[in-house]
Amino acid sequence: MTARTPTPTQLKTQPIPVQAKLAAAWTSLMFLVIYIDYYHLYQPGEIDEIRSGRIFEFAISGALMSVFFVIIAIPALMVMLSAALPALANRVTNLVVAAIYVPIMVFNIVGTTADFVVYYVLTIGVELVILAFILRWAWRWTRTTDVSNAG
Repeated sequence: MTARTPTPTQLKTQPIPVQAKLAAAWTSLMFLVIYIDYYHLYQPGEIDEIRSGRIFEFAISGALMSVFFVIIAIPALMVMLSAALPALANRVTNLVVAAIYVPIMVFNIVGTTADFVVYYVLTIGVELVILAFILRWAWRWTRTTDVSNAG
């Protein structure tokens, strides 16, 4: 008997656990945050503003950098927590953190110049779609002990 390559109609989509979906969504969000922050530096005058000791109208200080670290560290940790926490704690943590991050992401459009408004609406819009995905999957997490229905 020869091995046959399956046709698309013979392929079966395997169920993906909610934890994996949530961890993947947080990972995607982190890639976008890093991308957006990195390319923000390419805007005219941004490097000069940083060199003068200011970021977004705030004086650069240890406290400000600590706040920025926390804002980035929490979604980064959500990748791990989404994969590791027990179901109930996982669901609650994802709902709370994603809900808190919606206004944080929207705040990033403050101070945008007209030249970059489309860029920020687009990038922040994608971030908000990912957060909506996280909220949806965490909210709809199946309450069952049957593993076949756990996603």
